[in-house]
Order: sequence, then structure tokens, then C-alpha cells
Amino acid sequence: MSDKLIVTDCDGVLLDWEKAFHEWMNYRDYELIKEGPRNTYHFEDSFGITRDRGKELVSYFNESAAIGYLEPFRDAVAGVRELVSRGYKFDVVTSLGTYGPSVKLREYNLKQVFGEDSFRNIVCIGLGEDKYDYLEEHYGDSGLYWIEDKFSNSIDGAKVGLKSILMEHLHNKNFQSVLEIRRAADWSEIVKIIEKGD
Repeated sequence: MSDKLIVTDCDGVLLDWEKAFHEWMNYRDYELIKEGPRNTYHFEDSFGITRDRGKELVSYFNESAAIGYLEPFRDAVAGVRELVSRGYKFDVVTSLGTYGPSVKLREYNLKQVFGEDSFRNIVCIGLGEDKYDYLEEHYGDSGLYWIEDKFSNSIDGAKVGLKSILMEHLHNKNFQSVLEIRRAADWSEIVKIIEKGD
């Protein structure tokens, strides 16, 4: 396996899923009732709905046409292009869900925003599914970089022998681990980490 391969999550790392989901919810008359630190993945905190209803709405959103048109997250375009210019390719592992049209829209969205030549592989696993098993099977003990915003998935990457980089968000800023998890506020910091080979 090439050491010029980077494994990454998608939502909250490459694409701004949260912004698009909030706009979609507002269009359906769900009002954001709580700003500030919250768990992005538990929408009862943000919209005053039950957890089951939150999961249902996330599933509807991920299976809608909107999933094919998410905007890039922070400075992701500049960071990805910089790394691609240095010979890197990306494998994306995203727990979007496995509904066929959504998978195609995710691939379309990523290639439109970042360019076809940025990706070696784009894999969609079950909605909200933990990534440990997939990472262990496909990248275990490879020492590749693994970029993620969900803290538990970042830990799973470290456990299977990846170099985990956590994209900082309000929802993960207070988590700590005995495992080595690097943190980055944006893609310019990720590029620096990879340049140094930390």
C-alpha cells in the first residue's frame, strides 16, 4: 500500500454536512433551538426532537438530492489540492448509508468539489456505523494518516495502527484519549502535520 495514501472521513472534514442539514431542517420548519457546544450527531440537542426522530430525519436528508451538493468544509479544497499536488491520493470512508442513489451523489459531490484525480476510493458504509471493522480490515497497521471529526472513530483509527488526526469542532473539543490523536483546526494544519511526517 502506498504511503502517499491518506484515509479520511467526509462529513465535517471534506464537506460541510452540518450546514446543509440545518438549512434542510429550517426549510421544513424545524428551528435550531440551541447554539454553541453540542453533539452534532444528537439532534435532540439542537432541534428539540427525539433521538429516534433525529435519526429518521438524518436518513431522509442523506437519501435526498441535497446530499449531492454539499459545500466544502472550511479550507478543505486548498488542503486537498495541495496534498494531491504532492502526489497524495485519498480514500474516503463515510458512514453516509448504503442507499445506491445517495452513494452515487456522494461520489459526484466529492469529485465535483475536489477533482476526480483526488480519490483512489470512496466507500459508503451504514448510516452512523462505527468504522473500526472497516479500518482494521483495509488499513490495519498501515501507519497511514486517518482524518476524522467523530472522536470515537478517531480513536478506532489509532487502535488499528493509523495516525489519527481529529478535525476540531465544538462537539469534540473536550474529548481526551490516552492514545495519540493529533488535532487540527483546519486543512492548513493537516498539511503541516503530514509535511512534517508526525
